[in-house]
Amino acid sequence: MKDLNAAGPGQGAGPLPDQKRRAFWLKHLHQWHWISSGMCLVAMLAFAVTGLTLNHAAQIEAHPQVVHQEAQLPPPLLAPLKAQAKAADGKSAAKDPLPGAVRDWIAQQLSVTVGARPAEWSADEVYVSLPRPGGDAWLRVELEDGHVEYEKTDRGWISYFNDLHKGRNTGAAWSWFIDVFAVACLVFCITGLFLLQMHAGKRPATWPLVVLGLVAPLLLALLFIH
Repeated sequence: MKDLNAAGPGQGAGPLPDQKRRAFWLKHLHQWHWISSGMCLVAMLAFAVTGLTLNHAAQIEAHPQVVHQEAQLPPPLLAPLKAQAKAADGKSAAKDPLPGAVRDWIAQQLSVTVGARPAEWSADEVYVSLPRPGGDAWLRVELEDGHVEYEKTDRGWISYFNDLHKGRNTGAAWSWFIDVFAVACLVFCITGLFLLQMHAGKRPATWPLVVLGLVAPLLLALLFIH
């Protein structure tokens, strides 16, 4: 006799394997999509805005501000510099940083952090390039009399954020941040693509829009960039 309590087709049976698999992937894709979007949201907005400012850099007027300082290096600190410059002449040591005592004196007298940046040594002077986001700076010590000269150029906040966008003169920490941000953007885009694929059946415009997003920049590059 047929068991009247047995579940018939589609009655009382659990979700089909395909439905369970779809639910599993939807859950995890949504999870990774919102996590990656949270990680890169603010940075992506900043990179989008600076993309506009970079694209219209010629139309954005800048007013660089230049700070110039001078000082006199004490003789006890100048003598080791002369000896180091003589030893560095034409050798690999020509890129050695300034001695620690000189760097400390500069930080105290000029409020300038030179750090272990490589210096350019010659018979007449020691020159240290100090590039920075949104500007530039340099420091020079004349070996004949110990005259110290420092100049800093600040091109404003827009230039500062533009250089952050490009990773220009930003150091290792910012470089690592850009790498992490780029990975988060990749996760965001890839999970978004899979979510599009899973919902495309109910949204007929999905793939035409994706193709448009691919074809439009390709056509612009082929037709208008030479």
